[in-house]
Amino acid sequence: MIGELNIYGIYVPWLLVLGTVTLFIVKVVSGALARLGFYRLVWHPALFDLALYVVLLFGVWSVFPQIYKFLMV
Repeated sequence: MIGELNIYGIYVPWLLVLGTVTLFIVKVVSGALARLGFYRLVWHPALFDLALYVVLLFGVWSVFPQIYKFLMV
């Protein structure tokens, strides 16, 4: 996998791109969990959101090479 993304001569690290994508995913999942009332069961919501971000970032990072190969073929 390439280390950075070239956008009109500006190199952006892939981790920044994946982190931004993950941030939007976490916002959607967190909003859904809040509507379901899940945060009443969580001791520390901010710590839970951080852990959710890390787990989803790992998931996005793990799935990304397959998506990258599919898009670039």
